[in-house]
Amino acid sequence: EENGHQNKRLKSNADEEDAEDQNKKSPKRKIVLLMAYSGKGYHGMQRNVGSSQFKTIEDDLVSALVQSGCIPENHGEDMKKMSFQRCARTDKGVSAAGQIVSLKVRLIDDILEKINNHLPSHIRILGLKRVTGGFNSKNKCDARTYSYMLPTFAFAHKDHDVQEELYRLDTETLERVNKLLACYKGTHNFHNFTSQKGPRDPSAKRYIMEMYCGEPFVRENMEFAVIKVKGQSFMMHQIRKMIGLVIAIVKGYAAESIMERSWGEEKVDVPKAPGLGLVLEKVHFEKYNRRFGNDGLHEPLEWTEEEEKIAIFKEQYIYPTIINTEREEKSMANWLNTLPIHDFNSSAVEMQTNNKNSKKSSDLEGSDGCDDDSD
Repeated sequence: EENGHQNKRLKSNADEEDAEDQNKKSPKRKIVLLMAYSGKGYHGMQRNVGSSQFKTIEDDLVSALVQSGCIPENHGEDMKKMSFQRCARTDKGVSAAGQIVSLKVRLIDDILEKINNHLPSHIRILGLKRVTGGFNSKNKCDARTYSYMLPTFAFAHKDHDVQEELYRLDTETLERVNKLLACYKGTHNFHNFTSQKGPRDPSAKRYIMEMYCGEPFVRENMEFAVIKVKGQSFMMHQIRKMIGLVIAIVKGYAAESIMERSWGEEKVDVPKAPGLGLVLEKVHFEKYNRRFGNDGLHEPLEWTEEEEKIAIFKEQYIYPTIINTEREEKSMANWLNTLPIHDFNSSAVEMQTNNKNSKKSSDLEGSDGCDDDSD
């Protein structure tokens, strides 16, 4: 019996030594991973350690990193140990085609294949690059590009009785949509497009580089269009509110002058479009690439070789989810029915009174927009 115990002890020591040898062979390195995921059914990207009832993308990712042997188990419990940082905190239901996370891992053989083997098919690691030791994907990111896919009947005028499946967006309306979206370009005070930021909060000023709506296309007998927006960073719900306000204007619920008003100090009631169609498309690292991309040691953070994989993932997992969910749950149609409830003309005093009354209920509402820069 004693011999048996001794053998077990020797075997366990040998296993530990093997693991240590493997770790010495695979030293920890700072890398970035290119991620794509369908966000439906998840409470966003960022992990809430200790809260298992709200499942996030990072819960599945960390579990796969541990199971594949890239990180030790205790690093999964305390993510600071692997210097983990995500580029954008996509929130409840929001998908990504080009999310970037930075972390320290053991560079094991066939690392991408091994991580993906432990992930569900609607979350994929599509690429990996080595980066500088001090790299932080959130702080080093110069800009983010999001897309928002929506059924075009959202732009039908409120006085027209339209059948959702038969509606087709005409050129004139698309031109008007694009004229309004272009007004967002430049630097504006977006305090009305998020919660808990006052008009004099410097962080409410944001720089938008481009925003436009592409040509419509038909999927599953319903016409859709995709709005693209590129900005330095976005606050919670900002993009959804930017789109919500344009829809309210095009449908005839609000005057065009509300846009200018919304950037002033006055509190304006800005409607928030559904989260379903929002996708983090791409994150940009122009400054980092200029400094380190061609230094002979590091690669530029560009993903041209992965573009085909990204496109395939979107066609397989992101677009079908948006289209099918829209058809089954009618998130856009139901939201459009709430637009008449908004008061687009009320004064600041009236708004403050209303807000005090509704603050208690709104504080209970979860985050479900996109939030790149608040922890």
